[in-house]
Amino acid sequence: MTTPAGRPLLFLDVDGPLIPFGAVTRPEPYGREPSVADSGPAADGAHPLLGRIDPRHGPRLTALGCELVWATTWMADANDIVAPILGLPRLPVLAWPEQSDEEEERDVRAGLHWKTRALVGHAEGRPFVWIDDEIGGADRAWVRAHHSGPALLRRVDAGLGLTDEDFAAVAAWLSTLPPVGR
Repeated sequence: MTTPAGRPLLFLDVDGPLIPFGAVTRPEPYGREPSVADSGPAADGAHPLLGRIDPRHGPRLTALGCELVWATTWMADANDIVAPILGLPRLPVLAWPEQSDEEEERDVRAGLHWKTRALVGHAEGRPFVWIDDEIGGADRAWVRAHHSGPALLRRVDAGLGLTDEDFAAVAAWLSTLPPVGR
């Protein structure tokens, strides 16, 4: 199988993977000092869980060697609010195409996540990792049937967010790709 050249894509969701919803047992906000990311709409109460973002995830995501892409309803706010906390540069933001009522109903009946088709379309055969807390079996099957390159769909426990186990699984999968895809 040949795949387009370039680094693998890593599609990253915010709510769940980066902002865990469960009880946080570690010190918050990870000992970081207030910063620009703590001002503006988020600091005014727009998102009270920003302190749950672990800034150590930024360097770990970068170290994976993938082309990082926001795949989140946060859209441009991910660059304005979340990226600075993680120490990430501005990343591409996946645009979500409008679905017709028929398309939406078809995907709901199939159990397909509303992001799945857009991710595969954006990847255009390139290897990719999708990190999200809402990935299911239907998404995995659809990607296998409709994506010509390798893909890892990593479902993260939304109560915990990204863990060492998640990073290890992604790194292990990436190590199986041929060097040309890296």
